[in-house]
Amino acid sequence: MYSHKKNTKNTILTRRQMIKGSAAISAAMVAGAAIPGKLLASKNKSLSKAVKNGRIKQVLVSWTYMYFGENWTLDQLCQAAVDLGVEGIELVGPDEWPTMKRYGLVCGMSTNGMPDPPYEKGLNNPLYSGEVIERTKKRIEECAEAGVKNVITFTGFEHRDLNNPAFGMIPPDEGADNTVKGLKELALHAEKHNVTVCLEHLNSRFENDDFRGHPGYQGDDIDYCADLIRRVGSSHVKLLFDIYHVQIMNGDIIARIREYGTDLIGHIHTAGVPGRVELDHKQELFYPPIMEALLEIGYEGYVGQEFIPTRDPMEGLREAVALCDV
Repeated sequence: MYSHKKNTKNTILTRRQMIKGSAAISAAMVAGAAIPGKLLASKNKSLSKAVKNGRIKQVLVSWTYMYFGENWTLDQLCQAAVDLGVEGIELVGPDEWPTMKRYGLVCGMSTNGMPDPPYEKGLNNPLYSGEVIERTKKRIEECAEAGVKNVITFTGFEHRDLNNPAFGMIPPDEGADNTVKGLKELALHAEKHNVTVCLEHLNSRFENDDFRGHPGYQGDDIDYCADLIRRVGSSHVKLLFDIYHVQIMNGDIIARIREYGTDLIGHIHTAGVPGRVELDHKQELFYPPIMEALLEIGYEGYVGQEFIPTRDPMEGLREAVALCDV
């Protein structure tokens, strides 16, 4: 059905090793620990906010600025969001929400409560789907109580057993059926609590760089993922349309935005292509027309800035936020 060739080599151990420090970083986020990095408040006091129009609701994706660049704490990231004039931060959980609230910021999308990396164990695999559903339901309830509107979810990987590649792969059609079944169960819970579950499409092209690609991820075709959302048929289950990942695997960004519309698209992520870096003149994508296309379809959700900084992160964020503020 979806016959494009994919890299099926097992990279699970490498992925786990690469992000094994996430628990320590999360603890530092909650404590506001002094991780090395420039404080933002004094640095940007004299600069005007990057958001002028506000027609696109922008947020900052936490991990790219806390793992990379200056390794900001949560307080520093919150201050950056305030200085830029964006609405909030995303891919954080309940432990981080009180700090964000002190800065007047929203959570654009919650994590799903799964251990890092959350995209490995997904709804496509009966070996893991029970845990995914249980944890996501709990997170939906926490989101509803805190007024958070979106929670992320994933198809998961093709491996039947992440620890035993010899067990083989889950065929795409079987994975699709399993994912739809799980999403339908989550949809009932999400509808009850008025929260939207957003399924993220990820690229599978880059074998040796976990932060730029995810070899073996089953939902690596955006049309495959869109079909899953159509089959679920709930206004509370939508696509997380990551422009970076879509460009790498499928392209035709604006055409797909118009095709899917707000019936399918519930959240947006950005990053420059190639490299998942800044949205600058070195990239093959030009973001203002893409943002205009979102406005054209009546999109009112969040756009999360998720690029990996290669230079001063505040400088890159100011440029990216301004580009998307059409």
